[in-house]
Amino acid sequence: MPSIQIVADSTCDLTPEMIRDHNIRIIPLHVVFGDRTYRDGVDMTTAELYEKVEREGGLPKTAAPSPADFVQSFETIVREDKRIVYISISSELSSTYQNAVIASREFPEGTIEVVDSRNLSTAIGVTVMKAVDYVKAGWDDLSELAARLREDTALVEAEFVIDTLDYLHKGGRCSGTQLVIGSLLRIHPVIKVVNGSMIVAEKLRGKMDKVAQSLLERALSQRETIDTKRIFVTHSLAAENAAWIKGELEKQFPQSEVIVTNAGCVISSHCGPGTVGILFAKKHV
Repeated sequence: MPSIQIVADSTCDLTPEMIRDHNIRIIPLHVVFGDRTYRDGVDMTTAELYEKVEREGGLPKTAAPSPADFVQSFETIVREDKRIVYISISSELSSTYQNAVIASREFPEGTIEVVDSRNLSTAIGVTVMKAVDYVKAGWDDLSELAARLREDTALVEAEFVIDTLDYLHKGGRCSGTQLVIGSLLRIHPVIKVVNGSMIVAEKLRGKMDKVAQSLLERALSQRETIDTKRIFVTHSLAAENAAWIKGELEKQFPQSEVIVTNAGCVISSHCGPGTVGILFAKKHV
């Protein structure tokens, strides 16, 4: 039987080394400035995105790969005599999942399974790495693998704290009044993913080092339920705070693999520089 190829989109925000070492195929989302379209992580980096926003003053639009894009990518893999499990950004946040489903119908039944991660950024990567673990463990039934991954998505926890409200304001998610008041009071919203959508779980005040401590404490309050095999710290140009959180998590969970990842262009265009998050799976009960 053909082997299983794990595929994700660029918003999974795994490190280049993880993608290479585990042979994960990536399908990029798009970042659109005016009449120019860039492939996330291919034609533009996060640093370049911020430079362009600074120069031009406005945020880009982000766009899902089209069904035709998916068909083209899937065809390449199927021609290699492989079956596909594709794990997408939450269907509540993007049309990416639906476009992948449309494309999958162009292939024979049993060739492609599309899994809605119900999440974003490296919280998608948590599920992608679960897929890697299962395939390495010998799971070979594509339907059973996809069913298990769909169950696993409910166990993924994702929280981010945002440094600046500017990008939320530019993106229409924060009013001018909220921007001014929030900036004066040094308010940093904690964004949590719940049922595939983003909510503001808490509003923290103070400098980002203090806020990072609070984010860590929120994660540690769930320490008894955390699957400590692999914990991610994801950031968007917040390397210092990410490194500090990584160090603290390693002290708390010395047997864990704590991995720092960088948020790509699509995720960063919505959250802005300085954002940092903690992402992990909870244990099966």
